[in-house]
Amino acid sequence: MSARDALTVEDVADLLNVSKSGVYALIRNEGIGFYKVGRKIRFTEAHVRDYIERSGRKARAPEAAPPVAADQRHLDLSPSRPGSGGFIICGQDLILDILSNILRLHGVMALRGYIGSYDSLVSLYHDRISVATAHLWDSASDDYNLPHVRALLPGIRCTIVNITWRTQGFYVARGNPKGIASWCDLGRDDIRIINREKGAGSRVLLDENLKLLGLCGSRIAGYDDETPSHLAVASAVARGDADVAVGTEKIARQVDNLDFIPLKRERYDLVVKTEHLDRPEVRAMLDILRSDRFRNEFRSIGGYDLSDIGRVMHET
Repeated sequence: MSARDALTVEDVADLLNVSKSGVYALIRNEGIGFYKVGRKIRFTEAHVRDYIERSGRKARAPEAAPPVAADQRHLDLSPSRPGSGGFIICGQDLILDILSNILRLHGVMALRGYIGSYDSLVSLYHDRISVATAHLWDSASDDYNLPHVRALLPGIRCTIVNITWRTQGFYVARGNPKGIASWCDLGRDDIRIINREKGAGSRVLLDENLKLLGLCGSRIAGYDDETPSHLAVASAVARGDADVAVGTEKIARQVDNLDFIPLKRERYDLVVKTEHLDRPEVRAMLDILRSDRFRNEFRSIGGYDLSDIGRVMHET
């Protein structure tokens, strides 16, 4: 039995970019297969892939709502809803789940909203959440996040604090049989991609580079095939359903039959309204981010550069 056939709850939470309670909810609702070794719950990679495939089919069905984790089911972040009053941190990275868990240990009832960077900033503008996260590249300035924060939160003073640096690139099949090396290759007739949803940081990075090259996304095979996580697009490429996808290096290390072509070092930041910096919840969050204990949580996890964690990158 390989390591990929003995995944823990923590492994699956990491792969799906949800909290552990979200995984346990899937188990209770029979949403994902598993097996037991004594009292311990374990998963195979096939269990995870089957869940992603079934979720993808439901997401593409017009009458079906996309699956959500248990700890976000009560969070309605639609534009017509007012803020819930809770301390909600939005974003899809494992580091945010751990941050929220530690906040709860410190008495802050932090909630999680699993939405992409663009929608996260829009939700912060409408006061539906407390903390947004973003990794949105702007081709005009070659900068991350600041131009988008200014555009999506006009007239609002915001503080942008670094969480981590990550590497974005191409997921390709093992051995890179199509010889994909640059953004230009996406315009080839023999290339099929699988895409992230609109507003995701990886989707914005793709679209910005296509714009620079004068390529129209609608002319690229697979451009309209959207999937809501890095793991889902990586798995699709590994299965041969697509030739290439854009995502982070960290996930590429966790999927078999996959190679990763690095393209861009990206900055992943959290965004808060400056007027809220003195709130106890925000102060506690920043103290945790800047602590050695939190940094040490990720020393053994590849794919994170924490050299600037907790540092204020911009104030708008």
